[in-house]
Amino acid sequence: MTTDRDALTGTYDVLVDYLTDSTLTDAQLDALLSHAEAGGGYVGVHCASDLTSTYDPDDLIDSREEPFPELRELVGGHFLTHPEQSEFTVEITGEHPVVAGVADFSVFDEPYQVAVDDDVRVLARMDHPDLDAYPVVWTNESAGRVAYVSLGHTDEAFETDAFRRVLGNAVSWAAEGA
Repeated sequence: MTTDRDALTGTYDVLVDYLTDSTLTDAQLDALLSHAEAGGGYVGVHCASDLTSTYDPDDLIDSREEPFPELRELVGGHFLTHPEQSEFTVEITGEHPVVAGVADFSVFDEPYQVAVDDDVRVLARMDHPDLDAYPVVWTNESAGRVAYVSLGHTDEAFETDAFRRVLGNAVSWAAEGA
């Protein structure tokens, strides 16, 4: 595990992305996109869809108006906003190895409101009392073996067996192409 983005130029079966700052050098971006195009897996978790945030040494996090287009195309969607952390239900809406063996579950987490492309395969949606049924798990096979899971902000989420199973399934599925 590393936060050193220069490590993207290495060789991996699966890259798991849990970083908010979407700023990549040309070499890092090329390595990430080449990895996915060559059949390597990519699993984005929670803040990986925050494709408008950038690191600013003075303010820590700054933002852009539009998401980084190449990353948006890879992930198949992007973060818009979120309300306060709360408990909500995750409803499994499709059959796929990423959600195999997982039934609907409740989680205390930061519910992400996201924009998604029409061609992603939505596998789970949130049933939140104050929000639309935003997708929380999807695959973007048009970009390769790409999966995204919007959960994962709180310790409680990571302690939820069903969420951990989805993450494990996503990594296993993404690795199958390697």
